[in-house]
Amino acid sequence: MKTIALIGPTASGKSDLALRAAAVTGARILSLDSLSIYKGIDIASAKPTLEERREIIHYGIDVLTPDRPFDVTTFVDLYRQALRDCEAAGVPLIIVGGTSFYLKVLFDGISETPATDDTTREKVAALLQEQAKAYALLQRVDPEYMAGIDANDRYRTEKMLTIYLQTGTPPSAWFAAHPPEPILTDAPLFAIDVPRDLLRERITLRTHKMIASGLIDEVARLERQYGRAPNPMKAIGIIEVLEYLDGKVSTEEMTQQIITHTAQLAKRQQTFNRNQFARQTLLPYEALLEPIISALSD
Repeated sequence: MKTIALIGPTASGKSDLALRAAAVTGARILSLDSLSIYKGIDIASAKPTLEERREIIHYGIDVLTPDRPFDVTTFVDLYRQALRDCEAAGVPLIIVGGTSFYLKVLFDGISETPATDDTTREKVAALLQEQAKAYALLQRVDPEYMAGIDANDRYRTEKMLTIYLQTGTPPSAWFAAHPPEPILTDAPLFAIDVPRDLLRERITLRTHKMIASGLIDEVARLERQYGRAPNPMKAIGIIEVLEYLDGKVSTEEMTQQIITHTAQLAKRQQTFNRNQFARQTLLPYEALLEPIISALSD
């Protein structure tokens, strides 16, 4: 069955466009979003409504609680499951969202990582009690590779340490012996082209709508349930509300911070999409529906 991908900056209308195309073609949708995957983060992630998800089958939404770890390999597994389901049902798949890094991994592939045993996991956990020492160990083992990893990046330090302790091989040598293979091939890529002033307007409107819909109450509930340590609690739209709840900023300041930070994110997304995807159909929102439907119907 046909698979297409739709990308664009936050608040550009990707989800609406995907829903419209799915309604016409019978397609299902895989969410390409690192926040919508979490249960309970509904307003802050701007995920499709329950009604929309009843009408169109979605994957990649409400998969994990916010205190559970999530990385790109989880998304790859979600894609494979969605593809199997769509092939069994005889319907196309639309991959849509703003976390384009995950889509790039599907196009470029991801290196296989070794299976780990309990002994390795215990050694890794013990070494990570002191992040600086764990990082220094990897620097001695594989200085060139570790030069590209920040000393405070605990997640990647843990991953590289696991590879080294499990295999006895420096990470760079492991990846050289296990090169990535593309997971998704020949999928048309569509991108929404939106002027910066219009995008800023859409971001402003969406921010006010999120706040009116109960964003502050949602963040307060998430904090009671999970605290502030999980990564999603540091996301735009959540971290600013936490500052408001701490009494550090007013409602107006909180709102403006969310708008500003979201606009900065949108700019980074546009730059990434432009630089990382050579072949894409870039058109304004209103001009994309017809070519997307045509691609899904081929």
